Amino acid sequence: MLRAAQAAPESAAATACGAAAEMSPRFSHEFSRIPLLAELPGETLARLSARMRREQLAPGTTVVKEGDDGDRFYIVLTGMLSVSQESLGARRALRPGDYFGEVALAMDVPRTASVRAMTPSTVASCDRATFDEFIRPLFADQ
Repeated sequence: MLRAAQAAPESAAATACGAAAEMSPRFSHEFSRIPLLAELPGETLARLSARMRREQLAPGTTVVKEGDDGDRFYIVLTGMLSVSQESLGARRALRPGDYFGEVALAMDVPRTASVRAMTPSTVASCDRATFDEFIRPLFADQ
């Protein structure tokens, strides 16, 4: 089962908040607590962490807009984000450990929902190449 909302091209969040930073391998311990990533060996988590970008989000920041092309995958590290669709309205809340953006990357379709920060939040994101190398194989195991 996929936890799907969709992510936006580049990160509107980074632009809106001006707070994006590359993650260091020392943050791999954060990823070991994410259920999706928990089975990855420590060395793999460290390599993934080095390729992720950490973003601080202010409440109200739109991370992803429905209909946009998707080029990033996101993992919620702190805070709460809302998922909504134009035709259906509010769909769900995302909390630490949840993720979004995989459907657009895996299926090469536009974003199927919008995601917005409800509280001060932190997400980690990666580009398509990193998703394909580290994350996509995890969905094949589910």
